[in-house]
Amino acid sequence: MAEIKAADVAKLRNMTGAGMMDCKQALTEANGDFELAVDVLRKKGQKVANKRADRSATEGAVISGTTNDKKNGSLIVLNCETDFVAKNEDFVKFAHSILNVALAKNPANLEELLSLDLNGTKISDEITNQIGVIGEKLDLSYFEKVSAEYVVSYIHPGNKLAAIAGFNQASIDAQVAKDVVMQIAAMNPIAIDKGDVPQSVIDKEIEIGKDLAIQEGKPEDMAEKIALGRLNKFYKESTLLNQQFVKDNKLTIGEYLSSSAKGLTVTAFKRFTLTI
Repeated sequence: MAEIKAADVAKLRNMTGAGMMDCKQALTEANGDFELAVDVLRKKGQKVANKRADRSATEGAVISGTTNDKKNGSLIVLNCETDFVAKNEDFVKFAHSILNVALAKNPANLEELLSLDLNGTKISDEITNQIGVIGEKLDLSYFEKVSAEYVVSYIHPGNKLAAIAGFNQASIDAQVAKDVVMQIAAMNPIAIDKGDVPQSVIDKEIEIGKDLAIQEGKPEDMAEKIALGRLNKFYKESTLLNQQFVKDNKLTIGEYLSSSAKGLTVTAFKRFTLTI
């Protein structure tokens, strides 16, 4: 049986982030072999993952970022079980390391992101490793991206809400871009403009508007006209370009963008908030 020195335990801990006693036990089981010890810790992580599979991971970090050239942006959600872990500096750093891979590799979807390499290990496997280190269920539950001439990101303090937005012009004023992505974060539009609202949503709003009008005692032949009027209010409240600008309610977002640069508009956006 190999002698397990404190320096070896510390080395393995630095390599893996696992606890001191876990590292010592892993080295003992692996007879001092570091590669085998890492495998032991991974297996422990897998056990923890299986044992906690039925636990609810509703806390976590919602983060976003862009590539240096501002052409691509990504937004991810890494879930955990408790707010204590969600606020842990190492957990947030781990989330950012996954985001950095997403930005560098531009995966097509969440499944592809999970299969990418992070420090020599697949992201899915590294999440399992971290379950063993942290002792909570972790889940990379969301990944979306935006590509455009200019992309901006925003993370609300506390890492519970983030957004990314793409614009059709590369020379956009950075403050204008920031204002718009913060509008998205604050006002949660469902689409960019009227024409982007799914027909199913429009039909539902008209149906609700008709029912309300009839409940208010309006004649049935007027109910549809009233519903269409309410639909216009819905567009103003729920589509980005038609929303009032939160910093100047005399302008819509569309008007604010036009006042900054002719033809400037938003081409895509993503937003996610963690609801506890």
